[in-house]
Amino acid sequence: MFLSDFGNPGIDRPKNGKRSMREPESVTVNIFGQEYTLKGDADSDYVQKVAQFVDERMNEVARNSSVASTAKVAILAAVNIADELFREQQKRLESAVTIDDRSEQLMRLLSAEVGTDSTDSKPEDGSDASSAGEG
Repeated sequence: MFLSDFGNPGIDRPKNGKRSMREPESVTVNIFGQEYTLKGDADSDYVQKVAQFVDERMNEVARNSSVASTAKVAILAAVNIADELFREQQKRLESAVTIDDRSEQLMRLLSAEVGTDSTDSKPEDGSDASSAGEG
């Protein structure tokens, strides 16, 4: 997570919600012609790449629309980035379901081929395990 110089500087909350013991690193970036100082525990090269990505998206929106307001360009860029994120998450979810389905298919095929279906398992001596201890 990044915090800007106009947010709550010095407070860095990792995913677990607890304060980081390490002092957040400040990185100055340029997005859409404006300089921002971002604080966080991410590597400065990573922060620069993220900022460059946002800058490229905002410039793309500005080139392809008649929107003049920086705020509106930022919102449209954010919506486009969120759309990409949601689409990628959906693809990942669908891939996981496909992998699960294929795994189950393979397990059934292997079980049928090897003959180790758990419903047919009997002790090697041929006795019926369910009647053991009776009578």
